[in-house]
Amino acid sequence: MAENTQLTAGLDAGSAAVKVAILRSQAGNHAEVVATSVQRIRRREVAEVCRIAFAEACQRAGVQPTAFDYVASTGEADQMDFAHGHFYGMTTHGRGALVLDPATRCVMDVGALHARAIKVDERGRVLGHRMTSQCASGSGQFVENIARYLGVPLEDVGALSVTAKKPEEVSSICAVLAETDVINMVSRGVSTADILKGIHLSSAGRLARLIRAVGAEGTVLLTGGMAADKGLIAALKESLSEAPSKKKDAAVTIDVHAHELSPLAGAVGAAALGAFRFDQLRRAGRWDVLKGAREGAAAAV
Repeated sequence: MAENTQLTAGLDAGSAAVKVAILRSQAGNHAEVVATSVQRIRRREVAEVCRIAFAEACQRAGVQPTAFDYVASTGEADQMDFAHGHFYGMTTHGRGALVLDPATRCVMDVGALHARAIKVDERGRVLGHRMTSQCASGSGQFVENIARYLGVPLEDVGALSVTAKKPEEVSSICAVLAETDVINMVSRGVSTADILKGIHLSSAGRLARLIRAVGAEGTVLLTGGMAADKGLIAALKESLSEAPSKKKDAAVTIDVHAHELSPLAGAVGAAALGAFRFDQLRRAGRWDVLKGAREGAAAAV
């Protein structure tokens, strides 16, 4: 491996899953995603799932756990004793979004429980953010619950949503009351596609307000688990195309999309920041401080 090239890993533990990304990069720049792993947490301990996901990613990359220059954690993975350092979630999503699409100037992170709009500069530095409440309907967990109730596989939700003809939006921002709305729709014979599109539109309306509130313009990258839901992406594009409520927003162009690795943006960003941190330590002649964590990584798997 070249002198200025690092092999790093990022572990991102969210509310529903652990994501791992292995990167080969130069101080976090010119990054190549070597391997990834996603493990659902379900009823298992987060630490156990982190170890399983890390081992799986190492196997896919064909590398030993001791081969890494830096292993970084983010989200709820701060308890991993084999990680060299921990980074804040908004920072990792910002940096990860830039790795996936350098044109990104705002990140719309939609996870199992929360959604947050993060405005970033060309270096991934966080300039501001807005966040939904924990009880907001339209989160990943809410959509999963509704899909289960409707008997629709989660991976089919987006494709079914975009076929809707007469969607009915969910009126409540409370997930519990919104589920009641859905039950009433089913009893009235509203089609499954129209229900799903209505949920997406209700969620997209709130996400669009967050994006505008943070002052986003240009490229917005959707990240988090819901970034794989093309029904939500379509609804968000639709919401952002509507006339903004404030005149100052009328001339702002916003292009929202997702990358195939968007659900792993936090892990990708953690790995990229790990490469940057390692390069700083190397330049300062302090890379020996990483030895203990590297040995711990070997014991972990």
